Amino acid sequence: MTSTVETLQPVYRFFTASVARTERLSPSFLRVTLTGPEMADFGFAGDDQRFKLILPNGGESVGDLLAAAGPDWYVRYCAMPEDTRPHLRTYTARAFRPDVAELDVDVVLHGIAEDGTPDAHAGPAATWAASAVPGSEIVLLGPDRPGTGRGWGVEWTPPIEADTLFLAGDETAVPAIAGILESLEPGPRVVAVLEVPEAGDFLPLHLPAGADVRWLARGSRPRGEQLGIAVHTALCELGIARSTPGVDPDDVDLTDGILWEVPEAGAHTRCYAWLAGEAGVVKKLRRHLVRDLNVPREAVAFMGYWREGSRG
Repeated sequence: MTSTVETLQPVYRFFTASVARTERLSPSFLRVTLTGPEMADFGFAGDDQRFKLILPNGGESVGDLLAAAGPDWYVRYCAMPEDTRPHLRTYTARAFRPDVAELDVDVVLHGIAEDGTPDAHAGPAATWAASAVPGSEIVLLGPDRPGTGRGWGVEWTPPIEADTLFLAGDETAVPAIAGILESLEPGPRVVAVLEVPEAGDFLPLHLPAGADVRWLARGSRPRGEQLGIAVHTALCELGIARSTPGVDPDDVDLTDGILWEVPEAGAHTRCYAWLAGEAGVVKKLRRHLVRDLNVPREAVAFMGYWREGSRG
């Protein structure tokens, strides 16, 4: 029987929060813990749940957006002047402790020097996180009740019968993959491949018995080079790849389009793959899997989290 909390779709609302503390997890990862009275009502869903941070862009832009809160907030948001419109950035809800109203967010510090100084490539979220101190205020957009599924920003929907699970991504996908892995029950065969900037970014995870996590340190190599090789190797090991070539997937123009293809919940397959990260890298992986390895499209979720050259 489906519970009421699962059948009621959430309403997305703004939550005003403040920083409770920060923790440097590694050279590239910073955990920011948010709290506040409103956070007690945050609709946590676990797995790879997405929500949005609302970041200032000069002036009173966030306050103006909060004043426009309501069903048509996004229309009003788009109508705001571009040079003062708040930045919206999507992040993963890494963990939530409702008893103390705390939400953990793991931020990749792209473009942030060791002393915390942002360079020209640093985006608004990394810049904000690097300077955040206890008491720093932030606004986020998320669901107003707990639940599960895409209504809550969750794309992890493996078939019930899947006995082989494969996950891969770059550092921006690490929080989502970590959340997924730590939610799994023992049973399925699980392999995850993660490419991060350096070996110091290999994070400790609470894994189900038998899960195989393969960390890759990028170093000076091109982004995605090691990931592509490791993904090919793992899929062949797992028996997901077929020996006969598949069809060329529809092309996606990453200048204007978004690479985001997730199988419908309920697809019947004994294997399930989830890949996310920089859009150009994911696009190449998608083509290799679908065309060269003939992996069934209904068995794979592809998500371009960000694009090289854009300020995240």
